[in-house]
Amino acid sequence: MAVAHEADWSGIGWDSWKSLRLIRARLDAGADPNIGVFFHRRPLHAAAELGSPDVVAELAARVDDVDAEHEGRTALWAAVFANRPDNARVLAQAGADPWRPMMNGWSPGRLSLATPTPGLFGDPAGRPGLSDAEAVAVAEARHLIAAVGDSYEDGMGLACVAGISAAEAVRRLEAVPADAAEVEEILEDPWSCMDDSLDVVGVTDVPGGCVVSQPWGYGPYMSGVTKLLSAGTVCYAMFVNPKSGNQGSITRDGEIVDWDTHPGGGSPHPEQPAGEILIEYLYQGNAMAYCCAGAGLRLDDAAAIAGEPDIWVRLPERDY
Repeated sequence: MAVAHEADWSGIGWDSWKSLRLIRARLDAGADPNIGVFFHRRPLHAAAELGSPDVVAELAARVDDVDAEHEGRTALWAAVFANRPDNARVLAQAGADPWRPMMNGWSPGRLSLATPTPGLFGDPAGRPGLSDAEAVAVAEARHLIAAVGDSYEDGMGLACVAGISAAEAVRRLEAVPADAAEVEEILEDPWSCMDDSLDVVGVTDVPGGCVVSQPWGYGPYMSGVTKLLSAGTVCYAMFVNPKSGNQGSITRDGEIVDWDTHPGGGSPHPEQPAGEILIEYLYQGNAMAYCCAGAGLRLDDAAAIAGEPDIWVRLPERDY
Protein backbone atom coordinates (compact mmCIF):
# COMPACT_ATOMS: atom_id res chain seq x y z
CA MET A 1 0.00 0.00 0.00
CA ALA A 2 1.24 3.50 -0.87
CA VAL A 3 2.24 5.64 2.11
CA ALA A 4 1.66 9.34 2.57
CA HIS A 5 5.29 10.41 2.63
CA GLU A 6 6.06 9.22 -0.92
CA ALA A 7 7.35 12.05 -3.11
CA ASP A 8 5.06 11.33 -6.09
CA TRP A 9 1.44 10.51 -6.86
CA SER A 10 1.73 6.71 -6.91
CA GLY A 11 -1.14 4.96 -5.20
CA ILE A 12 -3.38 8.01 -5.22
CA GLY A 13 -6.88 6.84 -6.16
CA TRP A 14 -10.18 8.48 -6.95
CA ASP A 15 -11.14 9.04 -3.33
CA SER A 16 -7.68 10.24 -2.27
CA TRP A 17 -8.40 13.75 -3.54
CA LYS A 18 -10.82 14.24 -0.66
CA SER A 19 -8.08 13.89 1.98
CA LEU A 20 -6.24 17.12 2.67
CA ARG A 21 -3.89 15.33 5.07
CA LEU A 22 -2.84 12.83 2.43
CA ILE A 23 -2.45 15.30 -0.45
CA ARG A 24 -0.62 17.84 1.68
CA ALA A 25 1.81 15.14 2.88
CA ARG A 26 2.56 14.15 -0.71
CA LEU A 27 3.14 17.76 -1.70
CA ASP A 28 5.38 18.39 1.31
CA ALA A 29 7.38 15.29 0.41
CA GLY A 30 8.04 16.65 -3.09
CA ALA A 31 5.17 15.42 -5.31
CA ASP A 32 4.86 17.75 -8.31
CA PRO A 33 1.64 19.79 -8.03
CA ASN A 34 1.67 20.47 -11.77
CA ILE A 35 1.66 16.99 -13.32
CA GLY A 36 1.95 13.30 -12.72
CA VAL A 37 -1.44 11.65 -12.10
CA PHE A 38 -3.86 9.62 -14.23
CA PHE A 39 -1.91 9.39 -17.49
CA HIS A 40 -0.15 12.75 -17.13
CA ARG A 41 -3.27 14.50 -15.96
CA ARG A 42 -2.71 17.50 -13.71
CA PRO A 43 -3.39 16.99 -9.98
CA LEU A 44 -5.49 20.16 -9.83
CA HIS A 45 -7.76 18.86 -12.58
CA ALA A 46 -8.25 15.58 -10.72
CA ALA A 47 -9.02 17.37 -7.46
CA ALA A 48 -11.37 19.83 -9.18
CA GLU A 49 -13.45 16.94 -10.48
CA LEU A 50 -13.13 14.40 -7.67
CA GLY A 51 -11.79 16.13 -4.59
CA SER A 52 -12.82 18.35 -1.71
CA PRO A 53 -12.65 22.17 -1.71
CA ASP A 54 -9.82 22.21 0.84
CA VAL A 55 -7.68 19.94 -1.34
CA VAL A 56 -8.45 22.11 -4.38
CA ALA A 57 -7.42 25.20 -2.44
CA GLU A 58 -4.17 23.54 -1.32
CA LEU A 59 -3.21 22.58 -4.85
CA ALA A 60 -4.31 25.91 -6.33
CA ALA A 61 -1.90 27.65 -3.96
CA ARG A 62 1.01 25.48 -5.10
CA VAL A 63 0.65 25.15 -8.88
CA ASP A 64 2.59 27.31 -11.31
CA ASP A 65 -0.59 28.32 -13.18
CA VAL A 66 -4.11 27.84 -11.83
CA ASP A 67 -5.37 28.14 -15.42
CA ALA A 68 -3.00 25.57 -16.94
CA GLU A 69 -4.84 23.40 -19.47
CA HIS A 70 -5.01 19.65 -19.91
CA GLU A 71 -6.68 18.30 -23.05
CA GLY A 72 -8.03 21.74 -23.86
CA ARG A 73 -9.60 22.54 -20.50
CA THR A 74 -8.60 24.16 -17.21
CA ALA A 75 -9.25 22.76 -13.74
CA LEU A 76 -12.07 25.28 -13.39
CA TRP A 77 -13.73 23.88 -16.51
CA ALA A 78 -13.35 20.36 -15.09
CA ALA A 79 -15.07 21.42 -11.87
CA VAL A 80 -17.98 23.02 -13.74
CA PHE A 81 -18.40 20.02 -16.05
CA ALA A 82 -18.39 17.64 -13.05
CA ASN A 83 -21.10 19.70 -11.34
CA ARG A 84 -18.79 20.71 -8.50
CA PRO A 85 -19.72 24.34 -7.86
CA ASP A 86 -17.98 24.18 -4.46
CA ASN A 87 -14.65 23.45 -6.13
CA ALA A 88 -15.35 25.94 -8.91
CA ARG A 89 -15.83 28.74 -6.39
CA VAL A 90 -12.52 27.89 -4.71
CA LEU A 91 -10.70 27.98 -8.04
CA ALA A 92 -12.28 31.29 -9.05
CA GLN A 93 -11.22 32.77 -5.71
CA ALA A 94 -7.70 31.51 -6.40
CA GLY A 95 -7.62 33.49 -9.66
CA ALA A 96 -8.93 31.02 -12.25
CA ASP A 97 -10.64 32.81 -15.15
CA PRO A 98 -14.26 31.70 -15.70
CA TRP A 99 -14.43 33.37 -19.10
CA ARG A 100 -11.17 32.12 -20.59
CA PRO A 101 -11.94 30.80 -24.13
CA MET A 102 -11.64 27.02 -24.51
CA MET A 103 -13.47 23.85 -25.57
CA ASN A 104 -14.85 25.23 -28.83
CA GLY A 105 -16.55 28.23 -27.26
CA TRP A 106 -17.49 26.67 -23.94
CA SER A 107 -15.56 28.65 -21.35
CA PRO A 108 -16.17 27.53 -17.74
CA GLY A 109 -18.47 30.52 -17.30
CA ARG A 110 -20.57 29.85 -20.39
CA LEU A 111 -20.82 26.15 -19.53
CA SER A 112 -21.97 27.08 -16.03
CA LEU A 113 -25.05 28.72 -17.57
CA ALA A 114 -26.24 25.22 -18.52
CA THR A 115 -25.75 23.85 -14.99
CA PRO A 116 -28.08 23.89 -11.99
CA THR A 117 -26.03 26.87 -10.71
CA PRO A 118 -26.13 29.39 -13.60
CA GLY A 119 -25.20 32.25 -11.26
CA LEU A 120 -21.98 30.53 -10.17
CA PHE A 121 -19.74 33.32 -11.44
CA GLY A 122 -22.06 36.25 -10.85
CA ASP A 123 -23.83 38.32 -13.45
CA PRO A 124 -22.76 37.13 -16.93
CA ALA A 125 -23.89 40.38 -18.57
CA GLY A 126 -21.61 41.27 -21.44
CA ARG A 127 -20.29 37.70 -21.70
CA PRO A 128 -21.27 35.07 -24.28
CA GLY A 129 -24.43 33.33 -23.07
CA LEU A 130 -26.57 30.44 -24.20
CA SER A 131 -28.26 30.68 -27.58
CA ASP A 132 -32.00 30.09 -27.76
CA ALA A 133 -31.35 26.61 -29.17
CA GLU A 134 -28.90 25.80 -26.39
CA ALA A 135 -31.35 26.97 -23.72
CA VAL A 136 -34.00 24.71 -25.26
CA ALA A 137 -31.53 21.79 -25.25
CA VAL A 138 -30.88 22.35 -21.53
CA ALA A 139 -34.60 22.35 -20.73
CA GLU A 140 -35.25 19.28 -22.89
CA ALA A 141 -32.38 17.40 -21.23
CA ARG A 142 -33.76 18.02 -17.77
CA HIS A 143 -37.20 16.85 -18.86
CA LEU A 144 -35.89 13.76 -20.65
CA ILE A 145 -33.57 12.70 -17.83
CA ALA A 146 -36.43 13.04 -15.34
CA ALA A 147 -38.73 11.04 -17.63
CA VAL A 148 -36.34 8.19 -18.39
CA GLY A 149 -34.58 7.99 -15.03
CA ASP A 150 -32.83 4.75 -14.13
CA SER A 151 -35.14 2.75 -16.36
CA TYR A 152 -32.76 0.03 -17.43
CA GLU A 153 -31.03 -3.05 -16.13
CA ASP A 154 -27.86 -4.96 -16.89
CA GLY A 155 -28.09 -7.00 -20.07
CA MET A 156 -30.60 -4.75 -21.80
CA GLY A 157 -30.41 -3.58 -25.42
CA LEU A 158 -31.99 -0.50 -26.96
CA ALA A 159 -32.17 1.27 -30.33
CA CYS A 160 -33.60 4.78 -30.65
CA VAL A 161 -34.60 5.64 -34.22
CA ALA A 162 -35.46 9.12 -35.43
CA GLY A 163 -38.47 9.93 -37.54
CA ILE A 164 -39.97 6.52 -38.23
CA SER A 165 -42.93 4.70 -36.68
CA ALA A 166 -42.93 1.33 -34.98
CA ALA A 167 -44.74 -0.09 -38.00
CA GLU A 168 -42.03 1.23 -40.33
CA ALA A 169 -39.32 -0.23 -38.08
CA VAL A 170 -41.02 -3.63 -38.25
CA ARG A 171 -41.22 -3.34 -42.04
CA ARG A 172 -37.54 -2.43 -42.37
CA LEU A 173 -36.52 -5.33 -40.18
CA GLU A 174 -38.85 -7.68 -42.12
CA ALA A 175 -40.02 -8.88 -38.72
CA VAL A 176 -43.21 -10.77 -37.89
CA PRO A 177 -45.32 -10.71 -34.71
CA ALA A 178 -43.81 -12.97 -32.07
CA ASP A 179 -45.81 -15.75 -30.49
CA ALA A 180 -47.19 -14.47 -27.17
CA ALA A 181 -46.56 -17.73 -25.33
CA GLU A 182 -42.99 -17.78 -26.58
CA VAL A 183 -42.42 -14.20 -25.41
CA GLU A 184 -43.79 -15.07 -21.98
CA GLU A 185 -41.44 -18.05 -21.78
CA ILE A 186 -38.46 -15.89 -22.72
CA LEU A 187 -39.38 -13.25 -20.16
CA GLU A 188 -39.49 -15.90 -17.44
CA ASP A 189 -36.01 -17.22 -18.25
CA PRO A 190 -34.26 -15.46 -21.18
CA TRP A 191 -30.91 -17.12 -20.48
CA SER A 192 -32.22 -20.63 -21.10
CA CYS A 193 -32.78 -19.99 -24.82
CA MET A 194 -30.39 -17.15 -25.65
CA ASP A 195 -29.90 -18.14 -29.30
CA ASP A 196 -33.61 -17.85 -30.01
CA SER A 197 -34.38 -14.96 -27.67
CA LEU A 198 -31.94 -12.55 -29.35
CA ASP A 199 -34.22 -12.53 -32.40
CA VAL A 200 -37.22 -11.30 -30.38
CA VAL A 201 -37.46 -7.53 -29.80
CA GLY A 202 -40.07 -5.05 -28.68
CA VAL A 203 -41.00 -2.02 -30.80
CA THR A 204 -42.78 1.07 -29.48
CA ASP A 205 -43.92 4.38 -30.98
CA VAL A 206 -42.69 7.47 -29.15
CA PRO A 207 -42.77 11.19 -29.97
CA GLY A 208 -40.06 11.80 -32.56
CA GLY A 209 -39.63 8.20 -33.73
CA CYS A 210 -39.60 4.76 -32.18
CA VAL A 211 -37.74 2.56 -29.71
CA VAL A 212 -36.62 -1.01 -30.31
CA SER A 213 -35.92 -2.75 -27.01
CA GLN A 214 -34.84 -6.06 -25.57
CA PRO A 215 -34.73 -6.42 -21.77
CA TRP A 216 -32.45 -9.46 -21.86
CA GLY A 217 -29.91 -8.97 -24.65
CA TYR A 218 -28.04 -6.96 -27.24
CA GLY A 219 -30.36 -7.67 -30.17
CA PRO A 220 -31.23 -4.00 -30.93
CA TYR A 221 -27.55 -3.06 -30.71
CA MET A 222 -26.46 -5.53 -33.42
CA SER A 223 -25.01 -3.69 -36.40
CA GLY A 224 -27.22 -5.53 -38.87
CA VAL A 225 -30.27 -4.27 -37.00
CA THR A 226 -29.17 -0.64 -36.70
CA LYS A 227 -28.16 -0.47 -40.37
CA LEU A 228 -31.63 -1.55 -41.45
CA LEU A 229 -33.37 0.79 -39.03
CA SER A 230 -31.29 3.86 -39.92
CA ALA A 231 -32.04 4.08 -43.65
CA GLY A 232 -32.48 7.78 -44.38
CA THR A 233 -32.27 8.66 -40.69
CA VAL A 234 -30.18 8.08 -37.54
CA CYS A 235 -30.17 5.35 -34.92
CA TYR A 236 -28.55 5.60 -31.49
CA ALA A 237 -28.20 2.15 -29.95
CA MET A 238 -26.71 0.74 -26.77
CA PHE A 239 -26.18 -2.46 -24.83
CA VAL A 240 -25.91 -2.44 -21.04
CA ASN A 241 -23.05 -4.92 -20.85
CA PRO A 242 -22.96 -6.44 -17.34
CA LYS A 243 -19.21 -7.02 -17.67
CA SER A 244 -17.88 -3.86 -19.29
CA GLY A 245 -20.57 -1.20 -18.90
CA ASN A 246 -22.59 0.67 -21.48
CA GLN A 247 -21.64 0.12 -25.12
CA GLY A 248 -23.07 2.45 -27.72
CA SER A 249 -23.20 3.02 -31.46
CA ILE A 250 -24.43 5.65 -33.89
CA THR A 251 -25.66 4.59 -37.33
CA ARG A 252 -26.66 7.04 -40.07
CA ASP A 253 -28.39 5.98 -43.27
CA GLY A 254 -27.13 2.42 -43.06
CA GLU A 255 -23.55 3.29 -42.13
CA ILE A 256 -22.04 2.95 -38.66
CA VAL A 257 -20.38 6.29 -37.89
CA ASP A 258 -19.38 5.56 -34.29
CA TRP A 259 -18.99 2.19 -32.58
CA ASP A 260 -18.23 0.91 -29.08
CA THR A 261 -18.87 4.33 -27.59
CA HIS A 262 -19.66 5.05 -23.95
CA PRO A 263 -23.04 6.83 -24.11
CA GLY A 264 -23.46 9.32 -21.31
CA GLY A 265 -19.79 8.93 -20.48
CA GLY A 266 -19.18 12.66 -20.44
CA SER A 267 -15.70 12.89 -21.93
CA PRO A 268 -15.73 15.60 -24.62
CA HIS A 269 -12.68 16.86 -26.48
CA PRO A 270 -12.06 20.37 -27.81
CA GLU A 271 -12.33 19.29 -31.46
CA GLN A 272 -15.97 18.26 -31.05
CA PRO A 273 -18.71 20.54 -32.37
CA ALA A 274 -19.99 22.91 -29.70
CA GLY A 275 -23.40 21.25 -29.70
CA GLU A 276 -21.91 17.84 -28.99
CA ILE A 277 -19.90 19.20 -26.06
CA LEU A 278 -23.11 20.56 -24.55
CA ILE A 279 -24.85 17.20 -25.04
CA GLU A 280 -21.94 15.39 -23.37
CA TYR A 281 -22.33 17.65 -20.37
CA LEU A 282 -26.11 17.49 -20.16
CA TYR A 283 -26.41 13.70 -20.38
CA GLN A 284 -23.34 12.52 -18.48
CA GLY A 285 -24.27 9.51 -16.40
CA ASN A 286 -27.60 9.14 -18.24
CA ALA A 287 -26.96 6.70 -21.05
CA MET A 288 -30.55 5.93 -22.01
CA ALA A 289 -31.55 9.59 -22.08
CA TYR A 290 -28.40 10.33 -24.13
CA CYS A 291 -29.47 7.84 -26.81
CA CYS A 292 -33.04 9.14 -26.85
CA ALA A 293 -31.80 12.71 -27.20
CA GLY A 294 -29.36 11.79 -29.96
CA ALA A 295 -32.24 10.46 -32.03
CA GLY A 296 -34.49 13.39 -31.15
CA LEU A 297 -36.98 11.27 -29.21
CA ARG A 298 -39.10 13.19 -26.70
CA LEU A 299 -40.27 10.69 -24.12
CA ASP A 300 -42.54 11.76 -21.27
CA ASP A 301 -41.99 8.56 -19.27
CA ALA A 302 -39.95 5.35 -19.33
CA ALA A 303 -42.70 3.06 -20.60
CA ALA A 304 -41.07 2.52 -24.02
CA ILE A 305 -37.85 1.41 -22.33
CA ALA A 306 -38.89 -0.40 -19.18
CA GLY A 307 -42.52 -1.26 -19.87
CA GLU A 308 -44.43 -3.49 -22.25
CA PRO A 309 -43.69 -2.57 -25.90
CA ASP A 310 -46.38 -1.82 -28.44
CA ILE A 311 -45.53 -5.07 -30.20
CA TRP A 312 -43.17 -8.01 -29.79
CA VAL A 313 -41.70 -9.19 -33.10
CA ARG A 314 -39.34 -11.87 -34.28
CA LEU A 315 -36.52 -10.99 -36.66
CA PRO A 316 -35.89 -13.22 -39.68
CA GLU A 317 -32.89 -15.50 -39.58
CA ARG A 318 -29.84 -13.72 -41.01
CA ASP A 319 -26.35 -12.70 -40.02
CA TYR A 320 -26.79 -9.52 -37.99
